[in-house]
Amino acid sequence: MCSASLDIGIIFLTQTGIGLVGNSSLLCLYNFTLLTGHLLRPTDLILDQLVLANSIVLISKGIPQTLAAFGWNYLLDDIGCKLIFYFYRVATGVSLNTICLFSGFQAIKLDPSIWRWMELKIRSLKFLSFCCFFCWVLHILVNSCLPIIVSGPLNSKNTSIENNYGYCSWHLRGNLLDSFYAILYFSPDLISLGFMIWASSSTIFILYRHKQRVQHIHRHRLSSRPSHEVRATNTILILVSFFVTFYSIYITMTLWMTLVANQGQWIVNTSVLVASCFPAFSPFVLIISDTRVSRLCSGCRVGRSAS
Repeated sequence: MCSASLDIGIIFLTQTGIGLVGNSSLLCLYNFTLLTGHLLRPTDLILDQLVLANSIVLISKGIPQTLAAFGWNYLLDDIGCKLIFYFYRVATGVSLNTICLFSGFQAIKLDPSIWRWMELKIRSLKFLSFCCFFCWVLHILVNSCLPIIVSGPLNSKNTSIENNYGYCSWHLRGNLLDSFYAILYFSPDLISLGFMIWASSSTIFILYRHKQRVQHIHRHRLSSRPSHEVRATNTILILVSFFVTFYSIYITMTLWMTLVANQGQWIVNTSVLVASCFPAFSPFVLIISDTRVSRLCSGCRVGRSAS
């Protein structure tokens, strides 16, 4: 094993391990609040779906790529490769739509006049459950054709472009029709990114307008702690910025690998690294911004000092 492969394997292993720890911690928190109703927030169901989708992304992308970097290239057969790529694409799409749902929820909550008919619906857990369920069904159907072009690393075809991830590969003929298919395939993601940016921009404008109206009240307040709405908005803006940046780079690299033959392994490793950045580090943004986590940590510190 060469030194470069060992280094990239350690990077993948560290990134995947950190991400799984963070997402697992949040899964426990959100599932506990959903099951018990203790300190339950309407966004907990949305964020529970987000961390679940992120965990699937890391398992289906980070772990196989880590093993491939360490030289274990042939652990998956043809069916295994199809399932891994299918789970990855479904989870990535669900993650994207969940952030859109999170952004739209916050924008409507701050200013119901945006979509007045949605004001009461977004307060219902049943409606949010339906939206979350619809995200999974949509991407399960949209990605149903993906197993056709994905195969094991040994099943290469001379008549097609082989994009080898080290453990699996996928094939396109590289003609105009396939180029159109690649662009059409990513069109829903680009539309979702546009909606996400619109919702975040609307939220910023709403908060700025509200701040201007009550600025004279804030001057007389003794506490400088930000309100819950401001904290939630800051969290959304950070998540959206992370996702838009990393996912835009990933889409660009994926289109490049789809349309260009004989690309180097470095661009494959870079695309995987970029694709795993958001699911690996976004849970820590949620952990830092969630006051329930800080209260739990404070309670643990108090318990230790008392003992």
